[in-house]
Amino acid sequence: MVFNSRFLLFKIFAIISFSLISCNNISVENNGNIINRDAELTLQKLFEIDPDSISIYKNSAGTLIIPKITKASLMLGGSYGEGVLRINEAPIDYYSIASASYGPQVGAQRYSNIIFFMTQEALRSFRVKDGWELGADAEVVFRDKGYSLGISSNTLTKPIYAIVFDQKGLLAGTSLEGAKYSRLIR
Repeated sequence: MVFNSRFLLFKIFAIISFSLISCNNISVENNGNIINRDAELTLQKLFEIDPDSISIYKNSAGTLIIPKITKASLMLGGSYGEGVLRINEAPIDYYSIASASYGPQVGAQRYSNIIFFMTQEALRSFRVKDGWELGADAEVVFRDKGYSLGISSNTLTKPIYAIVFDQKGLLAGTSLEGAKYSRLIR
């Protein structure tokens, strides 16, 4: 019985490890052109899902678009993705997000994340801090199939909005997690 459960855990860990190794967003070869192309496709997908997000994008001081974040876990978890900060629709800087988590969790998932900085102050705070973390002054919206985001340019009250959408894969459990956004040196 103990052998079977250990073997099962080994198989799950092997599948998660293979998933992370085969993910192309962890590759160091990602360059600005690839990130910009993927960011544009991700932004267009969000606009198709919720047309109200177009006005949010156009009214934001800056937008961080991370097209692919890959997360895997087996008690210990981690995630990584790279994206671009746009100001006035122009790419300005490139950033990465890395997170670690601990708790009863298992699986792997890939998703997209877009952060709208609605004020110049929120954008400035993000750009000057090394190792920025999403704080209490942000609203996080998880977009799943079947309903709209529930925010529009008329209902914005927070200086930062983060939208997580286009989830693929299966990840289950609860955990304590910390994430850090850092500027990429190119």
